[in-house]
Amino acid sequence: MADIVNLNDRRKRKDREQRKAEADAKRILFGRTKTEKDRQKKERSADVRKLDGARREKDKDRD
Repeated sequence: MADIVNLNDRRKRKDREQRKAEADAKRILFGRTKTEKDRQKKERSADVRKLDGARREKDKDRD
């Protein structure tokens, strides 16, 4: 005799695998960890502070 198969379980398993594969692909394209985002944000703010500190003001006499 053939084994009894619950088609709902098979359908749900297939859907889960498909969603997992799609999520993995999106993680590769768009995903960054929170630590990476925070590190980049700190580096950007440090660069801005460094540039602002080196900025020369316009002479008011020449205007």
